[in-house]
Amino acid sequence: MSNLAIKVSNFTKTYGDFIAVDGISFEVNKGEIFGILGPNGAGKTSTLECLEGLRIPDGGTIDIMGIDPSKNSKELKNLIGVQLQSSGLPSTITVKEAMQLFSAYHNVQPRYDLIKRMDLWDKLNIQYSQLSGGQQKRLLIALAVCHNPQILILDEPTAALDVESRVELHTLMKELKSQGTTIVLATHDMAEAEKMADRIAILLKGKIMIIDTPKKIVASGSSKTKISVRTVGTSLVDLTDIVVDEYYVFYSDKPGTKVMELMNVIEEKGDSLIDLRVERPSLEERFLEITSIGGIQ
Repeated sequence: MSNLAIKVSNFTKTYGDFIAVDGISFEVNKGEIFGILGPNGAGKTSTLECLEGLRIPDGGTIDIMGIDPSKNSKELKNLIGVQLQSSGLPSTITVKEAMQLFSAYHNVQPRYDLIKRMDLWDKLNIQYSQLSGGQQKRLLIALAVCHNPQILILDEPTAALDVESRVELHTLMKELKSQGTTIVLATHDMAEAEKMADRIAILLKGKIMIIDTPKKIVASGSSKTKISVRTVGTSLVDLTDIVVDEYYVFYSDKPGTKVMELMNVIEEKGDSLIDLRVERPSLEERFLEITSIGGIQ
């Protein structure tokens, strides 16, 4: 039995002469959180809309648990849950009515437990248009998971959320993953992607630049590890021109060796260490490197 939840092969999407997605291929395993990153115009939204069956590919194939989204919308509806950046909900629909509507559509009982969890219980009879941006986003997330979908597609889920709501959403995502739910996460939040995703695809101008784990993507870059050292004396003053808030700053692709060298200098000169900070390159730095150069160096 296949462990694949999603298989995309040579997928292309065009709008007139504009190629939004240019022959990309990727696979998503069951129970995996798969991140899709890219600057505006990279092809993320077109990819998600075709996964959801909202648009038809102009080339290639998309397979979701054996279903072609463009041909089997009825089978697809209970298989996937979708949280979009913008909502098609009527402005006058209340939180309670929205949950009842979506639950009826999926033939399940209303999930008021999700309304409580998203901190919307006291908003049950409030119209959608009267909710704050963060409250609207939390409602959309509750509606997306009300039928326990096997595959959950999240598009910028934490945009407009406060810190507490963001933490709650991440907790919910981890719970769903532990239960076997496959999650496709499109986000501009690099910290979120690095923390939550098992693997990440970075898109640029309709093409996939790299697919791998966050750790391996970061490690594949040219960025060096930042080492910040604060000492009692000035033993390191001649070794770097970078001094920030009384910290001598060094960059190295061999941080372990560099730290040992610095500690030896400090000891040899009779100085004393106050603080040592080692910061590895971040996914955000690697993302900017990839998208600025237009490829992998």
